[in-house]
Amino acid sequence: MTSPRNLQSRTYAMLVPVILFAPLGNVLLGKGMRQTGELHSYSPAEVLAFFRSAFTSPWVWLGIACLLMFLVSYMIVLSWADYSFVMPVSAITYGVAALMGHWLLGEIVTPQRWLGVAVICFGVALVTRTPSSSRVQE
Repeated sequence: MTSPRNLQSRTYAMLVPVILFAPLGNVLLGKGMRQTGELHSYSPAEVLAFFRSAFTSPWVWLGIACLLMFLVSYMIVLSWADYSFVMPVSAITYGVAALMGHWLLGEIVTPQRWLGVAVICFGVALVTRTPSSSRVQE
C-alpha cells in the first residue's frame, strides 16, 4: 500500500523530468528548425530536401530525444496521479519554455508574455496545494 505522502513525493519527483524535458525538447527542435530554414515551396523535391536537412540536424535529434523522455515521464506519472492534477501542474513548462527561449535562443519576451507566464505559474501554485490523486491506493 502506497502512503499518500509517498505518492505525493513520487509524483513531484516524476514531474521534474516532465517539466524540464518538454520545453528543452521544443527549444532544441526550434533551434534545429531555424538552422534548417523555411520551406518555400511544396514541390516534392523541395519537401524532400527540407526533411533531409531537418533530420540530419543534431539539434532536431536531441529535441526528439528530450520529447521522448518527456513522454515516458508523463506516461509514468499519469499511471498513478490524476490527470486533473498532472496537466495543470505541467503547465509550468510554459514558464520554463519562456525562460529557455530567452536564454538559449535569444528571443525577446515582452512584459505582456511575462505577465501571462506569471498568471500560469500562479494557477500551478494553486493546483499544487491539492492532492495529486483522489483514488485510494491499494
